[in-house]
Amino acid sequence: MNNSLNRRAFLSMAGVSAAALSVSSRFAFAGQLSADRKVRIGIVGGRFGLGFYFHEHPNCTVEAVSDLRPERREALMKTYKCTKSYESLDKLLQDPKIEAVFLATPAPDHASHVLASLKAGKHVLCAVPAALNLEDCAKLRDAVKKSGLTYMMAETSAFMQSTISVRKMYKAGEFGTLFSAAAEYNHPGLEVLYFENGKPTWRHGLPPMLYPTHCTSFLISVTGERLTHVSGMGWGDNSPVLKGNPYKNPFWNETAFFKTNKNTPFRVEVNWRGALRNVERGEWRGEKMSFFMPQAEPGESIIVRSDAKEGLDHGGFQVAKNTTETFKQPKWWETDMLPAPMRHDSGHGGSHTFITHEFIDAIVNNRQPLVNIHEALAYTAPGIVAHQSALKDGEYLKIPSFD
Repeated sequence: MNNSLNRRAFLSMAGVSAAALSVSSRFAFAGQLSADRKVRIGIVGGRFGLGFYFHEHPNCTVEAVSDLRPERREALMKTYKCTKSYESLDKLLQDPKIEAVFLATPAPDHASHVLASLKAGKHVLCAVPAALNLEDCAKLRDAVKKSGLTYMMAETSAFMQSTISVRKMYKAGEFGTLFSAAAEYNHPGLEVLYFENGKPTWRHGLPPMLYPTHCTSFLISVTGERLTHVSGMGWGDNSPVLKGNPYKNPFWNETAFFKTNKNTPFRVEVNWRGALRNVERGEWRGEKMSFFMPQAEPGESIIVRSDAKEGLDHGGFQVAKNTTETFKQPKWWETDMLPAPMRHDSGHGGSHTFITHEFIDAIVNNRQPLVNIHEALAYTAPGIVAHQSALKDGEYLKIPSFD
């Protein structure tokens, strides 16, 4: 598709409602790039950190990379065409040329690494989740506010192609009133990452609900509502693999039933083991329209629209005959939502190029990114409380606000 294709023509071709055009997006579209502004970034973490596109962004220069392991530093330098590397985050933060960092480091380190980076005066993009406990959530909120710097969490589900479509549909009013939602993240077989060379990794026994953002973002990034209360349940099988984990977690899988500040019921499942299809997916159910992401990847999303026609069900009873259609997913990465060099597919449902652009563009234009500190904590904290509830046999608990 031609890079000069404009958004209106693309939407028309893709069959997306024209009403979405009149609704402002939470994204800042690429528009006119500030060609004379180059954000100098340092990338930390040579596994997940390899999958992004800072070297392609017209307003970004990869100044340096870092990982504790030499072979991972080499991989980062090769990927980002960078000749400077550091043996640790601490050393990288001392580089005065670096003004922003991408922290693709282990989850237990996120809070301390973000706090150190902000203290060093660097803008921060951090992998998920934001933190693993409520105390660190509060510390992060206060530190970001005090610093005046840009913080963003690299949540992929908020930038998947289907989520972008659903966000536009919601803003255009196509759902009517949402009456419920659901999301699930299934990663069966995750225990293969529990140990490396015979030693436990940070993932050993990680409670599923301490990694909730791939699910919670499906609702929050679309509607902006907040999860206020939860009852959580967990499943474990007394497996010896879970014994001695640092989280004292007995569960392979966890399910949470959330209530939002709009009284929307929201079911979330995060599962590490079982007869499951690997997927990250959401469902949004409304009075006028509902949207169902595919049950497995790859797959096709389904739209159900309410219809005035009457019919009979299999038992012969009268019902409303709703219409069902397969959704033709636009490739948003082919439009001018991204700078021209970045208009290609990328990891996690096309999200990685959007995350890259959103962070750099937020710094350049001195604006809040889509997943700022308040959104990041709104995605993260509910899972922490859901796990607490599961440990208490489903006790109904209130979720603190970090807005």
